[in-house]
Amino acid sequence: MKGSSRLRRLLPYLAFTALVLTLAACTGETTQYPNSTFEPKTELGRSIDDLWDILLLLGMIVFVLTELVLAFVVFKYRNNKEAKHTHGNTRLEILWTLIPAVILVFIAVPTVRTIFQTQAPAPAGALKVEVIGHQWWWEFKYPEYGVTTANELYIPVGRTVSFALTTKDVIHSFWIPQLGAKRDAISNRTNYIWLTADTIIAPSVWNGFCTEYCGASHSFMRFRVFTVTPEQFASWIAGQQATAAFNAGPATGTDTVQLAAGAAPGYFFPRESMPAYAVPHRAYPPAITFPAGLTGDPARGQTAFMMGGCIGCHTVRGNPMAVGVIGPDLTHIATRHTLAGGIYPNTTDYLARWIKNARVMKPGSLMPTLGKGEFDPILKRTAPVSLDDQQIADIVAYLQQLR
Repeated sequence: MKGSSRLRRLLPYLAFTALVLTLAACTGETTQYPNSTFEPKTELGRSIDDLWDILLLLGMIVFVLTELVLAFVVFKYRNNKEAKHTHGNTRLEILWTLIPAVILVFIAVPTVRTIFQTQAPAPAGALKVEVIGHQWWWEFKYPEYGVTTANELYIPVGRTVSFALTTKDVIHSFWIPQLGAKRDAISNRTNYIWLTADTIIAPSVWNGFCTEYCGASHSFMRFRVFTVTPEQFASWIAGQQATAAFNAGPATGTDTVQLAAGAAPGYFFPRESMPAYAVPHRAYPPAITFPAGLTGDPARGQTAFMMGGCIGCHTVRGNPMAVGVIGPDLTHIATRHTLAGGIYPNTTDYLARWIKNARVMKPGSLMPTLGKGEFDPILKRTAPVSLDDQQIADIVAYLQQLR
């Protein structure tokens, strides 16, 4: 009777726990959980998800059977005051060895099958993308098109994409939760992974992350994946292949021209269509100030860009002096939605502050502090290269012309 009374007291707690777990599992919408791995949008993600379901089912069966046997023994012998000691039981030992062996076979077969599926070479005709990890940003190259971009990856739906992953420094890990892609980028080795995005998800945006601790700004190493139609992808590629479309007109802020899908070269995902979960909302450090409303001149900005040392780190195709390879390619930076490894929006205010003092904006950044009178947290002194606010505004105006 004591056992039954104890069980009755526990029932309300068990019922409450079951209710909480049920409510927690009620919704799985992308807008609610944009980084969930339980809504795969590729065949790679579904193969991993199927394996998870099988292992979860088998694990639950083993757990329930084990707990039932345990509960039976506890209740059956709860009043037994004297335990009988035995030494050795061959049948029981054989049975207890065979049962786990059989369970492991049921686990091993689907696991090994999925490993071979996800490690198999990509199908012929796959789009090749080279993924290069840096501290702390991502570089994407499309070798068959001669296109290089940073922190924003465009892939066409319905076509297999094969990623070749490497790193320029420490170990990073490339992960797109909703697409099922996750693999490490390791020094002196190229890892591969491939996937085919479902045709029904175009056009969409997905978050990407580095999931291998890689230093001070590891958590700030983000990227965006844009799954677009084949026509939109072709237009985007054509636009990216062109040299920077710079004209010395008035600065346009971030209101860059959006072209219709399949129209003239130059498509990129419309800024106003970006879902809230893909738009960075991180505030810039209040210590970095910049005059509100200060406008720049793109022509002066181009000169300041070349004279201020920017060409030593960045490439701008169409500008023969800008051939640096240390930092991201800036040829079409005005078409990108984010800055600094995907953690800030690509707007005038953020871009100006990033140029002024990137190392306060993002700890450990290789981007030097350029603002006049700004303290460099790595050098522990005032910035040796000094651009005043007007020069920075001019550079921002120039960069915002690079479409």
